[in-house]
Amino acid sequence: MARREIGEINAGSMADIAFLLLIFFLVTTTMDVDSGIARKLPEKTDQQSDVIVKEKNVLDIVVNRNNQLLVENEYVKVTDVKRLAMKFIDNGGGLGTPIDGKPGEPCDYCGGDKDPNSSDHPSKAIISLQSDRGTSYGMYISVQNEIEGAYNELRNKLSKRLYGRTYDELLNDYKDNPSKSLQEKIDNLKDKYPQIITEPEPIK
Repeated sequence: MARREIGEINAGSMADIAFLLLIFFLVTTTMDVDSGIARKLPEKTDQQSDVIVKEKNVLDIVVNRNNQLLVENEYVKVTDVKRLAMKFIDNGGGLGTPIDGKPGEPCDYCGGDKDPNSSDHPSKAIISLQSDRGTSYGMYISVQNEIEGAYNELRNKLSKRLYGRTYDELLNDYKDNPSKSLQEKIDNLKDKYPQIITEPEPIK
């Protein structure tokens, strides 16, 4: 009896289907990508580490492991940080930074309470932000944003008074059309309200 030959199976269409499925899964599958936080670093200051600082010139802000916020050992909300920071920075209760050994000048542009128990001058006002190792990133960044917002608002107010435009508007103008005069105005506002933020080691 003659042996019957088995016909070959055409696998070409199966290969096409497998290829189409592969493309489908590549297109529809979402990949987990590590994303960072867009964060502007604090501005560089000329503050030296060996300078003796008065306790009243430091605003202590602490975020504990439970994301509770303490400003000068009192519990506050995140939304209170900006107001408290502005009040501290703009207090103007004393003299400015000495220049060439000569006493500094009082802050004639500050609109604060002139409280002798608070910061002497914006150039001496230091904000200390300390976190715990258990503090969430979201909470920490929120507090940083409030502090930065305090400096920006103070600069905006002074800029409006001096130049008729806010600090933010001057920055935008400088991006569109850089000029020496705009740079001088921006630098002057930064000198009036220097961003002095310290971040001690997190609490273990």
